Amino acid sequence: MLGTGLGQLASEITDTLEFPYQDIPNFPVSTVEGHSGKLIFGKLGGKDIMAMQGRFHYYEGYNMKEVTFAIRVMYELGIQTLFVSNASGGMNPEFKIGELMIIVDHINMFPEHPLHGKNFPTGPRFPDMHEAYDHKLIALADEIAKEKGIRVKHGVYVGVQGPTFETPAEYRMYRILGGDAVGMSTVPEVIVAHHCGIKVFGMSIITDLGGFDVPVAVSHEEVQKAANAAQPLMTELMREMIRRS
Repeated sequence: MLGTGLGQLASEITDTLEFPYQDIPNFPVSTVEGHSGKLIFGKLGGKDIMAMQGRFHYYEGYNMKEVTFAIRVMYELGIQTLFVSNASGGMNPEFKIGELMIIVDHINMFPEHPLHGKNFPTGPRFPDMHEAYDHKLIALADEIAKEKGIRVKHGVYVGVQGPTFETPAEYRMYRILGGDAVGMSTVPEVIVAHHCGIKVFGMSIITDLGGFDVPVAVSHEEVQKAANAAQPLMTELMREMIRRS
């Protein structure tokens, strides 16, 4: 699942079949710049994969069942592992713009829960979330990053509704709560994937920084630019992870 400015990985896929979201029954449509809106089937790292080039966001007006509908489709197609990426704002003072953060946990700040309502039979009514992000996949990512000299950080991702970027006070609050980066996606999809028994590996590109002494203005264009600059490293890491996992 390729987020803002992170579509380059799709160019690595071979033997492709591509389907625009608008051509798929019941599929939402991406409305955000930087999200192409295509479902791609093919091979990457020697594995059969399904790639979402663009995701759906709660702030676009979709409900949580629509936001996570593609995960339900993945489950029905037999997908076993979900690789999810996003662009996020860094709150950890050790982070720099353009760095890669491996997500080790998350904090859900969305006003609607993706499992609200009648329980789907893919998982229990009250799913355990102590390992939402697979520890073995995190260890594999660390190993590959070390081999290839790719600098990675570990951190907790805070998922929020958006679409506004955070105020300095909000950045500081999320940092106090234990977050290292904040964004407007990922958490709903990860929860539903975990409920379906799909293993998850998540990675954020730190595209802006906030909550420090000097407030810094941010725009969607700047986020895309920073994400694009970091794409080659993330692509290399994820391709090798898929090959080995």
